[in-house]
Amino acid sequence: MVERLVMDVQKEMNQVNYSHLFTKSKLQQQIKDWLDEDIPSFDYGGAVVGDVEEVAFLLGKQRGVFSGTPFFNEIFELLDCRVKWNIKDGEEFNPVNGPVVLAEVRGAVRNILMGERLSLNILSRSCGITTRAFDLRAIVDGVKWHGKVAGTRKTTPGFRLVEKYAMLVGGCDCHRMDLSSMIMLKDNHVWSAGGNITAAVKKARSIGGFSLEVEVECRTEDEAVEAVEAGADVVMLDNMLPPMLAVVSKSLKTKYPHIVIEASGGVIPETLASYALPTVDIISMGSLCQSVPHIDISLKIQKRK
Repeated sequence: MVERLVMDVQKEMNQVNYSHLFTKSKLQQQIKDWLDEDIPSFDYGGAVVGDVEEVAFLLGKQRGVFSGTPFFNEIFELLDCRVKWNIKDGEEFNPVNGPVVLAEVRGAVRNILMGERLSLNILSRSCGITTRAFDLRAIVDGVKWHGKVAGTRKTTPGFRLVEKYAMLVGGCDCHRMDLSSMIMLKDNHVWSAGGNITAAVKKARSIGGFSLEVEVECRTEDEAVEAVEAGADVVMLDNMLPPMLAVVSKSLKTKYPHIVIEASGGVIPETLASYALPTVDIISMGSLCQSVPHIDISLKIQKRK
């Protein structure tokens, strides 16, 4: 049963090529900035090894679900290297009998080594997030939940594109990308706007127009009702334990079938299934991105015989 669920998740993920989300210019600029940060002046090690052509193997050393090919490809294209893949984003790898060869990189050895650490930093974190997203998705699929597990905006500054991409590849929702994506009114917004949810929602609606949804963070059912009556599209039931969440979300769905209900706050992988209620549409988790272990991946130049 578990194997079948895993196969279903992978099949669904592989139906979409998420690399098409990126423009060439955006990827190039991001990679150039990262390379400039890592090599601000001389590449001393590159001068030691020179331009002789070599091949390096990208090795997966522990179980994971792969992601990050758009970034890896762009790094080594900019460095005039060629990449041959043995795996696709969204596919699982498990080195039972030694490291798995995920890809081969060919080119001038100094260029391979220029991109080595940058590419591994990206892949190890990207694969870590994708693996967690994949495992979380499997949990809610296992209880036949209809909703979406989503990340949050608790991402690493300068690394958001990688982290949000990794969530999508793993089968989860990346929630809003940034402050421009959706109007989310949290407690600080409401308090700073005078403490009136209705007034805050109406002002948000007048500013955002018809094209932006409005979400309101609510601590009680009364706050959620006020938000819906004011015109909110989504209510976040914040820090409600599953028993209370079940009661409040059912009450809200009965009164307002159209409303989208998000559960957030304190959800961890071990408790995720208990939040996957029929009357909850979204479960957002900071732990989808925060404190995620990196997957052990290395890039090894092949020794000459």
